[in-house]
Amino acid sequence: MRTEVVMVTPELAREWLKVNALNRPLSRQTVVHLTRAIQRGEWKLTHQGIAFDENGQLVDGQHRLEAVVKAGVAVEMLVAYGVPRAAFTVMDTGRKRTGRDALSLAGETNSTHLAAALRGLQLYLSSPDANWSGGSSLISNDQLLTTLEQHPDMRESINRGMALNRATKVTVTAASIGWYVTSRERPDIDQAPWFDGLVSGAGLVESDPRLTLRNTLLGMAAGKRYRKRDDSREHLLYYLKAWNAWVEGRALKLLRRSPGEKMPKITRKLLRAQSLDEAAS
Repeated sequence: MRTEVVMVTPELAREWLKVNALNRPLSRQTVVHLTRAIQRGEWKLTHQGIAFDENGQLVDGQHRLEAVVKAGVAVEMLVAYGVPRAAFTVMDTGRKRTGRDALSLAGETNSTHLAAALRGLQLYLSSPDANWSGGSSLISNDQLLTTLEQHPDMRESINRGMALNRATKVTVTAASIGWYVTSRERPDIDQAPWFDGLVSGAGLVESDPRLTLRNTLLGMAAGKRYRKRDDSREHLLYYLKAWNAWVEGRALKLLRRSPGEKMPKITRKLLRAQSLDEAAS
């Protein structure tokens, strides 16, 4: 067996894919993910590449080659020739490095929650009204690290998100994003009453948006009055609807989502939330 580093062009990738008769079924989602990474310039030469067996058949790397073809960009890959066919059964059985792994290696704490929240934030910023699942929602590890570099206050938002999760069962992802984007967009708003009201629920009057959001989330978690779901996009939609009503001083008796409803924009109206707190006193 021998190896070499090869600049794999789209044309060469097409030729190699012609000897792909014995490889595993192609995952279109994986191809899309790799294609976008190549187009963003995130491709890096690693020990993982392309492998051919003793008969010249492609036994590893079909997804990488398909991505090169679709991206239309040449990239360097490590290519192995003469790999024993028996080795095919143990290829790619190791666990893929996750966003949590990448953040942990970068020295971040709460890496599981942080990875999920950064993914959600990236989707909120780029495609808030799209379905946050499937191939189009995949976020690369490089994108996660870049998003964190651009939004470093997400680290503190995770702490808020975890506290709100314990109190209301809102997903940590939704609460962290909700806290971060509202704080960023409306630095003029003192969020302490919002946070304290959601956490304790004490002294809140009926139709206070904080109480309505709290009861909605707890009801969803219990599977009683609402569907039992753990959908961060839906939770974030409710969070922002309630937050907007709280800032504007509007009563909110019911929180629900209609099919195809778009993510709410953060209100630009002046603060009137104190009227709700006055009503509770």
